[in-house]
Amino acid sequence: MGCFGFLKGMMFVFNGIIFLAGAAILGVGIWVKVDSGSILGFLGKIDNAPAELSQVLNIGYLLIAIGALLVIIGFLGCCGAVKESRCMLLLFFIIVLLVFIAEVAGAVVILVFRPLADELFMKVGTAAVQNIRKDYGKNPDVTGLWNTTMSMLKCCGFYNASDFIGSPYYVKNHNKYPPLCCPGSENPCNQTYNSTVKQLVDENTVVIVGVALGIAALEICAMVVSMGLYCRIKSTMA
Repeated sequence: MGCFGFLKGMMFVFNGIIFLAGAAILGVGIWVKVDSGSILGFLGKIDNAPAELSQVLNIGYLLIAIGALLVIIGFLGCCGAVKESRCMLLLFFIIVLLVFIAEVAGAVVILVFRPLADELFMKVGTAAVQNIRKDYGKNPDVTGLWNTTMSMLKCCGFYNASDFIGSPYYVKNHNKYPPLCCPGSENPCNQTYNSTVKQLVDENTVVIVGVALGIAALEICAMVVSMGLYCRIKSTMA
């Protein structure tokens, strides 16, 4: 019974983490769809943005679907352990296995199409810089969007402060960058600021990959424990 209790406890731990991870991903997905000031929503409003970006902007729906599925998986696993239901444990194993296979397939697709993603990102960057140099400081809507985004993300431009060189704001203010590029400084802004949209995207990509690997490891552990618990329950009923 000690081994049986250990397996049940591990099921609670693994599925509790999966449930919380799913809830967090679900929350992020809802935030991306609701918050019109998010970086994805903002990039979608840039003039001359590549048409392929419209597909990326649907990532909120994908996050909501993944989060909801992980919540269901976590709940199902916990219920199966509590009720000692072989049917629920087997269903849990099958669903997690299918999700794991889908994640591996998705990872392979991402690796194969990584050059296309890099090309898309370069197109977005080019459109963003053109947008800044054409309308920042002249068009109130564009200026407000960039100010809101830079203030929220604590960044300066898409690549760096040089994105603003030649913009209406830069020309009218005697070759000065926007104040948001020099946070905490009372002097005129004529220096660069390290944090950029590109840098933030790169850093968040590493975080996303780390979270994905962590969830995959949890899924493998949960499948092993669920099968162990399933076999244990089956042997006690024999």
